[in-house]
Amino acid sequence: MTRLDKLKQQAKHLKAELYALYLAYRDPRVPWYAKIFVACVVGYAFSPIDFIPDPIPLLGYLDDLILVPLGITLAIKMIPADVMAECRERARSLQRQKPRNWLAAAVIVGIWLLFAMLAVFFAIRATRR
Repeated sequence: MTRLDKLKQQAKHLKAELYALYLAYRDPRVPWYAKIFVACVVGYAFSPIDFIPDPIPLLGYLDDLILVPLGITLAIKMIPADVMAECRERARSLQRQKPRNWLAAAVIVGIWLLFAMLAVFFAIRATRR
């Protein structure tokens, strides 16, 4: 098995885990704090907009390579094992398309706009001196 095949297999596994997390989020046996964290992780992973844009050299893929897998790992640890096992099985049987979270996209765009406004504010303030 080549390195590329291993990476593809890991990507498929992460995608399946994300869908299982999405299903677990809707389960009433999952604690509220885990639901909030899972919603953030799944929303960010399925969001069409990244917190760190991919065109930024090296840093652009940081979220895809480190933040998303780390968030998935932490979210899985918060969910009871029996619930996660059931959700994994349901995810395998359903195999739907990934849900899109436009609310998460709006939050990320809002953060970008806030940083842009702060940058403009400080640039104007610096030129007035």
